[in-house]
This record gives sequence, structure tokens and C-alpha cells, in this order.
Amino acid sequence: MFDFDQYLGFLAFLTILTIGFWLMIFLLTFVIPYWVFGSAMERFKEIKEEKKAKREGRVA
Repeated sequence: MFDFDQYLGFLAFLTILTIGFWLMIFLLTFVIPYWVFGSAMERFKEIKEEKKAKREGRVA
């Protein structure tokens, strides 16, 4: 059915496909939500500090 070279090529293809699949699963379930949530938290902290600075500036 397959020659040995074709068999190795097929195994290489399946390996690369599997690695790509699990990499996409990892990125979509962990890395991207972590990045979005972290940047949103950082922005909320900046907004909070800006409001605090304005409030302290008006009182003084």
C-alpha cells in the first residue's frame, strides 16, 4: 500500500497536523483569554488611577 518513504511522510504530516491542532487549542483556551483579561485589568487600573488623581487634584 505505502512505500517506506510515503509512510514516513504520512507520519510527519500527521505529527505536524496534531501539533498544530493542539497549539491552536492551547492558544484559544489559555493564551488569548489570559492576554485579553490581563490587558483589560491593566486598563481598569489606569482608569482608576486617573480618576483618583483628578479627585486629589481638585481637593488640593
